Amino acid sequence: MAEGAEAFIVVNNVSKKFGGSYVLRDISATIHTGEILGLIGRSGAGKSVLINMLRGTEEYRPDAGSVIYRFNSCDACGWLDLPFPGRECGKCGAAMEIKEVDFWALDADDPMRSAIRRHIAIMLQRTFALFGDMSVLENIFEALGPDMGDKLKVERALELLKKVRLEHRVMHIARDLSGGEKQRCVLARQLARDPLLFLADEPTGTLDPQTADMVHDTLVRAVKESGMAMVVTSHWPKAINTMADRAIWLESGEMMKIGDPEDVTSEFMVGFEPNLDEKVDVGQPLVKIEDAKRYFYSYARGVVKAVDGVTFDVKEKEIIGLVGLSGAGKTTLSRLIAGLNVVSDGKVSVRVGDDWVDMSVPGPEGRGRATQYIGILHQEFTLYPFDTVLRNLTVCIGINLPAELAKMKAIQTLMAVGFTRQQVDRLLYAYPDTLSVGEKQRIALAQVLIREPRLVILDEPTGTMDPITKLSVAKSVLSARKELGETFIIVSHDMDFVMNCCDRAVFMKDGKVVSLGKPDEIVAHLTEGEARIMLEGGAEE
Repeated sequence: MAEGAEAFIVVNNVSKKFGGSYVLRDISATIHTGEILGLIGRSGAGKSVLINMLRGTEEYRPDAGSVIYRFNSCDACGWLDLPFPGRECGKCGAAMEIKEVDFWALDADDPMRSAIRRHIAIMLQRTFALFGDMSVLENIFEALGPDMGDKLKVERALELLKKVRLEHRVMHIARDLSGGEKQRCVLARQLARDPLLFLADEPTGTLDPQTADMVHDTLVRAVKESGMAMVVTSHWPKAINTMADRAIWLESGEMMKIGDPEDVTSEFMVGFEPNLDEKVDVGQPLVKIEDAKRYFYSYARGVVKAVDGVTFDVKEKEIIGLVGLSGAGKTTLSRLIAGLNVVSDGKVSVRVGDDWVDMSVPGPEGRGRATQYIGILHQEFTLYPFDTVLRNLTVCIGINLPAELAKMKAIQTLMAVGFTRQQVDRLLYAYPDTLSVGEKQRIALAQVLIREPRLVILDEPTGTMDPITKLSVAKSVLSARKELGETFIIVSHDMDFVMNCCDRAVFMKDGKVVSLGKPDEIVAHLTEGEARIMLEGGAEE
């Protein structure tokens, strides 16, 4: 914690229930200026609930307790600033006075409530809040607002893009960026607001370790340079240890421990013992990829070679990982296999029975013969928000079974992706908006597996999961392969996850296959820098 830090936010015994069950119970903490407080815990521990409560999202109003904000307030113009004694208003120069405000005691239309929220920035999990048709520079301009002069706006935008190491993408259209680049652009937009409080909910959960380190460093420097406070959540101990000054371990809504980050995360990890040994004999090829290319033209970037001359096959009952850094071509290749895109050249074929289906041929007699047997979990999945989890797993996706059998199948599938029977009982009649992102992600995986597809494509399936839940998902993939005879293609940055459950891995770079073999062999042949990038922390794109 920085010398001269002031108490900025005081959380007093807050509790919150959803559906009659506690998601937070008696949580207390003081957050200081210039401090980063880390929240670690399994999916559903309450991390995102606390983040949204601090943000002032009405649905997360505490049932008990208070959230006190301390800040300098200018009576002359209404400007708010960090609670350092003796500060003058940065807007009008008048003297400022430190005030304490119980945020949730304010009326919904109180101007003070709106003023506090304007000084809070947030980065959410798997949410790229960008204007897709605008350039990166235009996205930053929009965040800076209309009141700043053109010259100053350009200087400030370039300064922010340099901070997030995105100055080489200034003129690129936002939708053409890789996932990691989009996340850094979102970060620059949030920093453009000059926040007093920055809330980062799994800000690097879907990034490769190299990009994650870059974002971590940017966030830490932003806090130290501005004196703002930050609350960051993560399932990844290294992220908490790298960034946080203090850490809180949450478990089922309760505070288990608060203190030094390494002490907290090491205790959180006790009992995490990977022990996976599910061997299955693979069969004949199910997917054939022959010199596949996928090129597209971008006005800003010219010809982009997303997949460039890839050849390999995937055998029946095999679990194969597509690994590499952001922009390597992994997701594009998986979309070619799924029939969502077609090759510019070469061929992708999927076997149905004894027939090979060319995935470039449209219609029910073409790739339609294969797509009905392919299940896909996209990186940016969506659940039906106004239906219960049970309906999301049955009626909403067209599962045509008697009600009791459908419910039994839903229970079995939820347990297969790592939920306990007690958790399943809570989840079945819950609505997606009341669940954590990690819980929703596993339910989306169950939504794919409940259809019993022959080929399953998982795009970053462990992006926001804690290590223990990742192990459960690895076990569920292995179990589904053994019991249902399914074949898996897993797109991931998480080399630990790939080594736990994949038979082979395909390492991609710039649209090409660099190496192919057993996961441990891939790691052994990486350069020292590549090994560090792919293994440190096991984060994803």
